[in-house]
Amino acid sequence: MAKTKEKKDMLAYEKDLLSKGYKLISGTDEVGRGPLAGPVCVASVIMPLDEEHIIDGIDDSKKLSEKKREELYEKILQTAKYVKVSYVSEKEIDQINILQATKKAMADSLCFPDVMPDIALVDAVKNLDVACKQLPIVKGDAKSYSIAAASIVAKVERDRLMNEMAKKFPEYGFEQNKGYGTAKHIEALKKFGPCEIHRKTFLKFLNEEKKNV
Repeated sequence: MAKTKEKKDMLAYEKDLLSKGYKLISGTDEVGRGPLAGPVCVASVIMPLDEEHIIDGIDDSKKLSEKKREELYEKILQTAKYVKVSYVSEKEIDQINILQATKKAMADSLCFPDVMPDIALVDAVKNLDVACKQLPIVKGDAKSYSIAAASIVAKVERDRLMNEMAKKFPEYGFEQNKGYGTAKHIEALKKFGPCEIHRKTFLKFLNEEKKNV
């Protein structure tokens, strides 16, 4: 007889930390490390963790439909104790590289107005320059309620920004690809060249890959 797959507990990390005396527990996640265009976006959230305020359905934003993300995004904003969204532009990504840009945005997002979390649950990234304890969790957006909530906020915020960029630069289909290197996006780059929100260093790597094929 096949074993029934046990349902994961998205609150396991939070429960453990609460039992150890931590009170303000934040989750941090990024969206937009891989695209050829647009900024990297990071959200940090501090969610209430009592049973009454837990939001059903929160999970890794990549596993959710756009409609579900939008619904959960609104619930998160209404329920969260603190939410902060930070961006680092494509120009700065070109200057300092995507990892450093991500770490900068993460550190900034954790500086909530008037409060610092007791501990930050962070999706994978280590050693942020911020004055609170940090617990990096690989694939944290699929394991931690707080990180998953942050992933939803970051995804919705960045998608909305790229939809606006699509109006300014309609040739590239940003409303569909959100800056990622889809086949249609690559074709548009060949035809029109890069626009001002393309990451020049990423396009350089793309050109180098073509030479090596």
